[in-house]
This record gives sequence, structure tokens and C-alpha cells, in this order.
Amino acid sequence: MNQERMYDIILAPVVTEKSTRISELNQVTFKVRGDAAKPEIKQAVEALFNVKVTAVNTMVTKGKTKRFKGKAYQRSDVKKAIVTLEAGQTIDVTTGI
Repeated sequence: MNQERMYDIILAPVVTEKSTRISELNQVTFKVRGDAAKPEIKQAVEALFNVKVTAVNTMVTKGKTKRFKGKAYQRSDVKKAIVTLEAGQTIDVTTGI
């Protein structure tokens, strides 16, 4: 996989209360492309952050239907990946790549 594709797969870290809690379990949450597969996500995280990944779990959060000035619109679907790191490995999501 080329370097550009790796940067395209990992879009952003997810910083929420839940993702902060699971960081104690050596897990990090990222927003990823919708067409990214688990092996691609694993390979991209290992190459970009120089860590060893043991597992990748993905989920797709469906976009909600909202209203603005009486008109309905649909938020985009979001795919997230929870990446489990090997013991002793860490990723600091507050710094850039």
C-alpha cells in the first residue's frame, strides 16, 4: 500500500469520553474511510504511528435525519475503527502525524 492511501484511510482520531476511557485498555479510535477494510486499517496504523496492532474492530454509524428551517436533510454515515495495540504501545492522538 502506498503512503498516500495510508493517509487517506485514517481521517481523524475520535476524541470522546468513551474513546478516552478505552485508551486505558490500549485501544485508540479513528474515523476511517467508508471503503477501508480491516487489514488496510491495521497496515496504515502500524506504518503511520510505528506501533504493533493486535486487533481492529469497525462500526458504521448511520447518519441521522435532521431538520434546518423546516427542511429535512441527512447527515453522512461515519465509519469508525477501534484499534487495539500491543501491550506497552501507545498513540498520542493530540499530536499530528
